[in-house]
Amino acid sequence: MQLIRYCERDGQVFNGWLLEDKVGRVDGSLFGEYRRMEATLPLEKVRLLPPVLPGKIIGVDYYGAEDQAGPPQLFLKPVSALAAPGEAVCLPPQSQQVEHEAELAVVLGRRGRWVTPEDAPAYILGYTIANDITARDLLTRDGQWMRAKAFDTFCPLGPWIETEFDPVDALISCYVNGQLRQMGSTRDLPLTVAQLVAYVTSIMTVEPGDVLLMGTLPGADALREGDQVEVNIDGIGTLANPVTVDKHHA
Repeated sequence: MQLIRYCERDGQVFNGWLLEDKVGRVDGSLFGEYRRMEATLPLEKVRLLPPVLPGKIIGVDYYGAEDQAGPPQLFLKPVSALAAPGEAVCLPPQSQQVEHEAELAVVLGRRGRWVTPEDAPAYILGYTIANDITARDLLTRDGQWMRAKAFDTFCPLGPWIETEFDPVDALISCYVNGQLRQMGSTRDLPLTVAQLVAYVTSIMTVEPGDVLLMGTLPGADALREGDQVEVNIDGIGTLANPVTVDKHHA
């Protein structure tokens, strides 16, 4: 099942579900009891929003940890970094090297701490697509992750949550202006979804709606004003966002 958050023309925001190209409203909580209404509204009549509003967005970086034979590095992205499908990624004036990072995103459905890998599937609501936008030059200059990961629009998420997705061996690809930049499988990631859930919950309590970013594959590269970036995950769909510059700074 594909779960969405959407905005109608009058500005009201709803949870919903998709049946082919039709939207049905969902009454109740996606993390508790809910009821699906008949899907009758054409998808083109609504504006898709990030499919969940998480309390935490937790990212992981494997590659530096591999060099040091240490554990993977975790970081947090603020909820203000979320961008909807089709919303522009804004390049901040502080950075000259903003890069895309195509990633599988795990949407958690239950509160948990010290979750074992065996129990992890029971804590997952579903999966969606993320683009972990990163100001690479600021990351290098600052020597830590916060500023480089936290700018507004630096976490496009969507287009929906797929509850029946199999994360074991799914193809992830990223195209910029139709040109392939990244391609690989979830099986190429150092940790499985279950292992990452277990690792994260050994450190912190997760809540319903929290999002785990599974980490990216080689090939992340720079974005420029006017680019169109698309992240595809077989079994979920496509997350597409244009790229612009931040015109609101003083």
